[in-house]
Amino acid sequence: MPLQALKVISEYNSYYATYIDKVGQGSLLENLAEGMVKTVHFFEGIPSDKMEYRYAEGKWSPKEVLQHLIDTERIFSYRALFIARAKNANLAGMDQDEFAATVNANAKSVELLLEEYVSVRTATITLFKSFGDVELLKIGKASASDLSVRASGYIICGHELHHIDIVRERYL
Repeated sequence: MPLQALKVISEYNSYYATYIDKVGQGSLLENLAEGMVKTVHFFEGIPSDKMEYRYAEGKWSPKEVLQHLIDTERIFSYRALFIARAKNANLAGMDQDEFAATVNANAKSVELLLEEYVSVRTATITLFKSFGDVELLKIGKASASDLSVRASGYIICGHELHHIDIVRERYL
C-alpha cells in the first residue's frame, strides 16, 4: 500500500506525522531496507571523538541516539505484532528518557551498537514481510491513540530519519 494512503487515512496520532512525512515514496519494506544501509553508513562516518559528545546538558550523545533508535524500533515492532495478532490491542506508552537513563549506551562500542541495530532492523523487515494487507491495516491502541500495523512501520522509518537529521545538524 502506498505511503500517500497512509497520509490521508487516520491510522496514527497526529504527533507521528512529523516522522511519517520524512519517509520516501517507496514501499515500507524498501524504506526499511534502505534506512538500514544509510543509518549504518551514517553512524560509521561519525568521528569517534564525537560519539559520546553532547551539544548541551541533558542531550543524548550519538551513541545514545543510536540506542534510542534500537529501543524505539523494538517497541514499534512489538506494537505492530501485537496489533496484528490480538483482538482489541491496547498497549501502554514508553518513557524514552527512562530507557536512555538505564541502558548506558556510552559504555558500548559503536560496533556493538551497530550490530544490535542491524539485528533489530533485519528482524523488523522479516516481521513486516510476514504481514498481509489485512494485517497491515489493522488498528489497535498504543499510548492511548489509534495505531495501525502499517503506521508502526512508517513511524520506525521516519523516527530514524528525524534523529539522523538532528545528529547531522547539531553534532557534526
